[in-house]
Amino acid sequence: MSETEDRPARARITLTGVSSRAWEHPADRGALVAVRQLKGFDVVLRKLSGLINERALRLVFLGSAVRAGDRQFPKVHRVFAEAAATLDVRELPELYVMTGPMPNAMCIGLDKPFIVVNSGLIDLLDEEELRFVLGHELGHAQSGHALYQSVLLFLIRLSNVIAWMPLGVLGIRAIIAALMEWSRKAELSGDRAGLLACQDPAAALRTHMKLASGGHLDDVDATAFLAQAAEYDAAGDLRDSVLKLLLLEARSHPFLAIRAAELRHWVDQGDYGRMLAGDYPRREDDGSASMSAEARNAADSYKEAFARSQDPLAKILSDLGGTVDGVRDKVTGWFGNRSGSSRN
Repeated sequence: MSETEDRPARARITLTGVSSRAWEHPADRGALVAVRQLKGFDVVLRKLSGLINERALRLVFLGSAVRAGDRQFPKVHRVFAEAAATLDVRELPELYVMTGPMPNAMCIGLDKPFIVVNSGLIDLLDEEELRFVLGHELGHAQSGHALYQSVLLFLIRLSNVIAWMPLGVLGIRAIIAALMEWSRKAELSGDRAGLLACQDPAAALRTHMKLASGGHLDDVDATAFLAQAAEYDAAGDLRDSVLKLLLLEARSHPFLAIRAAELRHWVDQGDYGRMLAGDYPRREDDGSASMSAEARNAADSYKEAFARSQDPLAKILSDLGGTVDGVRDKVTGWFGNRSGSSRN
């Protein structure tokens, strides 16, 4: 962390008893609520994800990285502990710093997740930006994302093993594509958790701009950066829409400019402010969360995203109400009009 970039300490609101549902994107939350209510499903997932040996992974980082604490990376550990306290994390995960020039952070582990940050990330960010990133990873840990990410890795490896079975690969690829879409929404959830941890929207935006530019913040303009996201959303015709779908198919993370715009939209629509005012779901109510309600919320979030998007394909889906029947009727109409005009 650069001393020259450190900003004065500021008061933050502690979100006492906050549920991870507070920051989970509706599409992410709907999936998580469903699997949490399937008793024993997490056990099955753990069996499937036996490719990850959590104890061995911890030993690797224990032996090769630096575990942050009062005597090692004390400033980083202080920021981490403060972010956890703001999110009312009851048990602080272990935090490791490993050498690496690429700015990166990750949450690892199923039963007892821990967090790893690269030294390049610490060099790149100031204190509030680091708080945002550490809050992001704490959000993953609290939501239990690591378990489902491990299943995604398992399926990717399985698809490589059965590549000689065309039908089997198609089925696995469809599941992987759905999990990748979920993973991208989980990253948006992590960004919301990071913002609730740092409570500084400007720091969150700076983080995305720094990660996109390699740290050249003086050469990046916030308004122009967000305008890029709007241009990406509205770019071109249906060919560009299809290209964007293909580009995203194998990505577990959304593009950085898009993440920045999505987080700004979340702030602008008022959810962030309401949570700081104390209006957020509590952990004590997690058991009574409704699967059907969360499914409706997920569907509504996609519908709302289509409605505000300028992407040509998204506008078509919005006009059709996002329904399969609407798409079928519209396509039938197109072909009907074309055949009619060809006869004239």
